[in-house]
Amino acid sequence: MVEPHGKTWTTRRGSNPRLESDPVIDIPPTPPGDARPGNKLPATTPFLSLFFPFFSSGSDGLGYANLTTAFIIGAWYFSNIGVLLLNKYLLSIYGYRYPIFLTMIHMVSCSLYSLAAIRWLRLVPLQSVSSRKQLFKIAALSGIFCFSVVCGNTSLRYLPISFNQAVGATTPFFTAIFSLLITCHRESGAVYLALLPVVLGIVVASNSEPLFHLFGFLVCIGSTAGRALKSVVQGILLTSEGEKLNSMNLLMYMSPIAAVMLLPVTLWMEGNIAGTTAAKAAEDPRLLFFLFVNATVAYLVNLTNFLVTKHTSALTLQVLGNAKAAVAAVVSVLIFRNPVTVMGMTGFGITIFGVVLYSEAKKRSKSSSSASSSSPNSSSS
Repeated sequence: MVEPHGKTWTTRRGSNPRLESDPVIDIPPTPPGDARPGNKLPATTPFLSLFFPFFSSGSDGLGYANLTTAFIIGAWYFSNIGVLLLNKYLLSIYGYRYPIFLTMIHMVSCSLYSLAAIRWLRLVPLQSVSSRKQLFKIAALSGIFCFSVVCGNTSLRYLPISFNQAVGATTPFFTAIFSLLITCHRESGAVYLALLPVVLGIVVASNSEPLFHLFGFLVCIGSTAGRALKSVVQGILLTSEGEKLNSMNLLMYMSPIAAVMLLPVTLWMEGNIAGTTAAKAAEDPRLLFFLFVNATVAYLVNLTNFLVTKHTSALTLQVLGNAKAAVAAVVSVLIFRNPVTVMGMTGFGITIFGVVLYSEAKKRSKSSSSASSSSPNSSSS
């Protein structure tokens, strides 16, 4: 009778004392390549390595992560400030005074780039629209998105970037108002108190702005309010697990809908814009290059917003946003030489200070609410 192989091996080792002195070495299984120390790379490695060969699997994991995060934050600043400067130059300095058509170009660009990023580069998994109801909700968000972006671009035709950013910093005020009116969600007293310097600062800046324009100010307020309304409505409409979309997929679905919405509006309000653009491009071929770069940077704003949140946190993105407003204001003054006053900069500073206070108050309010919700569970156990 032949014994099993494993049992025969054990019996032979036990019966030979010369082999007992040899230590038994356990050799662990070889881990897969992505699980070895120093080789865990972010999911964006294939995309970034197309442009930066030194982003390879042989790089140190921690150093790669730090370098990638620094690059993404730098790209975020470049795109956010760059699109403001380009929009201001085209709409105010260059003389291409068609903000609705320019916004439509942005939407078409975001549609094409988003499709390439998700289906070809596979930066994020593709999420499909599951029902007509969800598509209707996305269309409603697209309408608010259109309104906000068109108003923001229109305001740059009449207002300097520094004042535009001061008004845009009041987004938390409108977010709190819409949350209270639409969802009946009440913030803590500290949160509402922190909003006072946000409003006070913009009042001071408005009264002392040398290039103040009433219509530009009103559409800038509309853009800021629209941005806040979109965030509140998005939290209401896309709440179920089956309808939640990450920002990249949401942009891919919203952008073509927004472009279709804007097409009749730009034809009605801005006339034969295609013929006008072709005539201007025939006189100055640089216009096509400006529009292409402008549309590309507009998409990069959305892409880097997503990447910053992915590689850091939503709080980091909020902090960067506060700093970006100040940096953009300084850069625009240096480039466009628009006049500023001490009171105007003081008002801007008060607004930014209020936004920082609001962020801290909001964070503490969330911490206290989560602690209070978890205390009954701990006491019951």
